[in-house]
Amino acid sequence: MACRSRRRGEAAEGHAEAIHKALMEARPAGVEMPQVRRSTERTLSQIRSGLAMLRDVIAKKGRPPLRYSRADGYQYTSDPVELQEYEVRVVHLILTLIRRLITGMVIAHAVLYPEGRWVRHLVAQLKAVETILDNTAPQKGS
Repeated sequence: MACRSRRRGEAAEGHAEAIHKALMEARPAGVEMPQVRRSTERTLSQIRSGLAMLRDVIAKKGRPPLRYSRADGYQYTSDPVELQEYEVRVVHLILTLIRRLITGMVIAHAVLYPEGRWVRHLVAQLKAVETILDNTAPQKGS
């Protein structure tokens, strides 16, 4: 039997609902992590678990998207400009992470084991993801 993730269990659902309540009480302002901890009386680990659950069920529950910024903290928003800006920032972040994985780890692995089936497959897959993300995120200044 497969182990059920803590982020998918009943406890995570309870944490997510507590975070949702804190976000709704703060609307339209955002909530920073210390405020979430105080208002939900949850540990940092429980909040992370609840945020993961919350993000997984937002669309199913008909809630607005949840975004995070240093300036505003966690916040529900329906503003299309804010949503697109957030999505572009996240895509750029993931693209940077993938590029660093390719250049810092995978290419070095490929140099050590050029005939390795796994590493050839990984290079091809990551290059495809990089291309997709590159085409998804508008270039700065566009």
